[in-house]
Amino acid sequence: MGEESLRRRKGEHNGKEDGQSIQSHEPQTMNLQKQAKLPPSLPHGICMIVGTSIGSGIFVSPKSVLANIGAVGPCLTIWAACGVLATLGALCFAELGTMITKSGGEYPYLMEAFGPIPAFLFSWTSLLVTKPSSFAIICLSFAEYASAPFYPGCDPPQVVIKCLAAAAIVTITTVNSLSVKLGSYLQNFLTAAKMIIVTIIVVSGIVLLAQGKTENFKDSFKDSKISVSAIGLAFYNGLWAYDGWNQLNYITEELKNPYRNLPLSIIIGIPLVTVCYVLINISYFTVMTSTELLQSQAVAVTFGDRVLYPASWIVPLFVAFSTIGSANGSCFTAGRLVYVAGREGHMLKVLSYISIKRLTPAPAIIFHGAIAIIYTIPGDIDTLINYFSFAVWIFYGLTVLALIVMRFTRKELRRPIRVPIIIPVIVTLVSILLVLAPIISAPDLAYLYCVLFMLSGLIVYVLFVHFKFNWPQKISKPITMHLQMLLEVVPAEEVTE
Repeated sequence: MGEESLRRRKGEHNGKEDGQSIQSHEPQTMNLQKQAKLPPSLPHGICMIVGTSIGSGIFVSPKSVLANIGAVGPCLTIWAACGVLATLGALCFAELGTMITKSGGEYPYLMEAFGPIPAFLFSWTSLLVTKPSSFAIICLSFAEYASAPFYPGCDPPQVVIKCLAAAAIVTITTVNSLSVKLGSYLQNFLTAAKMIIVTIIVVSGIVLLAQGKTENFKDSFKDSKISVSAIGLAFYNGLWAYDGWNQLNYITEELKNPYRNLPLSIIIGIPLVTVCYVLINISYFTVMTSTELLQSQAVAVTFGDRVLYPASWIVPLFVAFSTIGSANGSCFTAGRLVYVAGREGHMLKVLSYISIKRLTPAPAIIFHGAIAIIYTIPGDIDTLINYFSFAVWIFYGLTVLALIVMRFTRKELRRPIRVPIIIPVIVTLVSILLVLAPIISAPDLAYLYCVLFMLSGLIVYVLFVHFKFNWPQKISKPITMHLQMLLEVVPAEEVTE
């Protein structure tokens, strides 16, 4: 007991105890990154990238990419180019993630480079638009595939789809709130399941090619629609399928040895996803012409009906696994963004609390799930994708620009990974083109509304973060207290950098 008391006193004087900061005024704080370590990091990191990227996108986007570009050859080229862009972007994020080892993805990088206002606008947009809308899109896609076998020959009723999507959101939110390990093990299982259906489609396509089914690849660049707007919109839809390439940066604090495992997970995971996507599209074109693919209601289901019959039922089943796995990965990482924003004082403080028993950021995860359920009520998948893609690429470009800026303004920061400066320059320019392409080619008031909503975060920031009016705190304190008792959560311990 004497030695323990002495160590505790030394910790209080030095501000540390076993690497953790001590806060005498909040003795019951918990340390998320110290307590909630993930399973072996490199395999889990690869599973997180592959599992989050390969979801509903590869079963929805091929039709949209082909519709914009018009021919098989350019379509396959776009898919490969999207993989290259995702890899370049992820390498930029790898430098950022090992230079600033904080969870929250883009949030801490924007904070370091540009200050609190851009970081707040990112968290405002992410928490209320991009993350929950992405979660809702994926769960709605899951609901469509999961309910399709029960309504042969017709579309499932919308009320069934929305209720099933809401049930999926509640289930995933509950799992991730209860246990970090349970959520990560579920992610690994669902990633394995989705790789099974990916393997089935790819192997089937290779077998068909070996049998001489190559007629759809002849004159593959004929009738292509090559223009800036067409290529931009094709990239939009292709990159939706790749979205998730940056998800590992949201849990940097929880990774073991991030300096090694973060870049390795990216270098292995994203090229693996790219190869899978290109091969899956080749497989689609072995059994469908461009016209047939465009007329198909569900490309993967059509492929299964033509190739795997009478075992074609496994396609919607494993596609459902794939989408639910992507939704689980999205929930896991988005919860960390809410947690970090709450910790920085940019959201309700209770959102930065973690469970005493479960050691998870439960309030943040529950908040994220609740917003996603709201989006499923009036939500239309195409509309949600448009809002999501437009908003998300604004901040992707801004974050990579932050990397360029910090090369000159924060030279003292240690950079275990240092990418050539040309890579972030290319990614920034492409991001600008991706944001402007839909506005130029198909102007819509929805984009204006999206920008206005993002800028409305400035009002919230000035009133409640900068000036810190007292009356909102008077309202929030009793709410925080009751939620803290209900959820059994405490403030997360601040870690001295």
